[in-house]
Amino acid sequence: MGGEKSKVETIKEQSGFLRGTIRETLGQDTDHFSNEDYQVLKFHGIYQQNDRDLKRQLKRQKEKRYIFMIRSKVPAGRLTAEQYLVHDWLADRYANGTLRITTRQDFQLHGVLKSGLEPTLRAINRALVTTLGACGDLERNVVSCPAPAPGGLRDELARHARRISDHLLPRTRAYHEIWLDGEKVHTTQQDIEPLYGPGYMPRKFKTGIGLPGDNCVDIFTHDIGLLAFAEGNRLHGFNVLAGGGMGMTHGKEETYPRLASPLAFVPAGEILPVVEAILTIQRDHGNRADRKTARLKYLLDAWGFPRFREEVERRAGRKLAAPLALPIQDVHDHLGWSEEGGGRWYVGTPVENGRIKDESGPRLKGALREVIGRYRPSVRLTPLQSILLCGIGEGDRAGVEAILRDHGVPSPGEISPARRWAMACPALPTCGLALTEAERVMPDLVKRLEDELHSIGLGNERIVVHMTGCPNGCARPYSSEVGVVGRTADTYNIYLGGGFEGTRLNHLYAEKVALDEIVPALSPLLAGYATNRRPGERFGDFCHRLGMENLRRMSGAYRMTGVGC
Repeated sequence: MGGEKSKVETIKEQSGFLRGTIRETLGQDTDHFSNEDYQVLKFHGIYQQNDRDLKRQLKRQKEKRYIFMIRSKVPAGRLTAEQYLVHDWLADRYANGTLRITTRQDFQLHGVLKSGLEPTLRAINRALVTTLGACGDLERNVVSCPAPAPGGLRDELARHARRISDHLLPRTRAYHEIWLDGEKVHTTQQDIEPLYGPGYMPRKFKTGIGLPGDNCVDIFTHDIGLLAFAEGNRLHGFNVLAGGGMGMTHGKEETYPRLASPLAFVPAGEILPVVEAILTIQRDHGNRADRKTARLKYLLDAWGFPRFREEVERRAGRKLAAPLALPIQDVHDHLGWSEEGGGRWYVGTPVENGRIKDESGPRLKGALREVIGRYRPSVRLTPLQSILLCGIGEGDRAGVEAILRDHGVPSPGEISPARRWAMACPALPTCGLALTEAERVMPDLVKRLEDELHSIGLGNERIVVHMTGCPNGCARPYSSEVGVVGRTADTYNIYLGGGFEGTRLNHLYAEKVALDEIVPALSPLLAGYATNRRPGERFGDFCHRLGMENLRRMSGAYRMTGVGC
């Protein structure tokens, strides 16, 4: 696909297998890297950013204030207590004092200065965690349902996530030379990338492992989705899904979100060659001329499924069985206390928009530091941006609860369903792609929505709202019941009708809605839902059944009568 290669492709190919001039620039008295090195840094798990709150002032002074985001790669979101505490310490020592859980079960450190990059990465790696491949054009973090459960099935899924992640890591020595060894290894042997080659992937590539009874990983939004088929706790294999992806660009119809399509059923022991086959097809045939249409979903739609499936079979060296009927049945946020077997418990703690902090409100960061430091639970990050503390003994439950309560951390039962299920991307002030706010305004938006829902008797209704500051879809807004997507400064597009279980995309309902008008725009529809829904019908299903034109007419009718306004 595509014609001439983009500038980013040239940078990758000429980077010396992800070296660039990063090592040399680290030794210079500067606060940032070149634009070329900026592209290469992503593969090392680093984004070069600037504080956009200060952008206007600094622009007058012809200056920029550079900061960096560092993302750890955490397959299946699993960390030891020690690994968590290292990240907690680094957040205070080199970052802005907060930890950010991503929708891919990673940790992000924000606000790191150039001088803090090397010591931060060294400390992360000493804790046996890497940042290599957490960003960039290659396989990102492999996600899997994080919740422990008796029988060991989810542990087996996590092992598959680790195995796939390890297999798809880059092989270049550049990462260790730059950040860990401190000097180039002198050898006559040339670097090779047996899987990726010098150009790596045309774009980022994402894999997720999920369960039909719990689609907490949003399995259909990945380039590759692996939907587990098990009988009891015995894993037989996976339905392989291909071609999911959330990103799009406003005003460019050739870009669009897409849910992955079922490709085949593959026995568990044969999954790695199939995953590699799909990835290498995208490596060899993905669009390297236009990064906006470089994801696997566009290649799959251009080829058609029969051709794509035939090529997967050829590369994997086996015929593929038809996918099984494995309908998605539910989604769990895994909050609160649950038994995990062997006399042990885990507690899911809500983290609003994934930001662990002590800055205002609940002192969540301090609470988690004390609980993890004292009781040494294993830690699991969820794709819904919350945190699970696992392996807690029955006798320690009261102590854990006391620490959380003393730090003002609310229990899941004290949080409305709207807030429990809401997600937002970081957006401003750090993300260079953000068109407007998301994370910082989401708490207030949810408060307004909570008030509206309570006023019409829907306070206990689970309605999923995902918000992003741009159309790239990092918080998966296009598969949610209500998607709020940044369009211009302080305005948003509203998308409605996605499925609660993540099995259906939503549709554009309204464009360029001011932040203060989002809840008023939804109010008549929520009132209509309260009075006209079918038994057991969720809000997303209600919107999908009526369609966008009928919803717009309903909105006008309710506004004219004053209902829901």
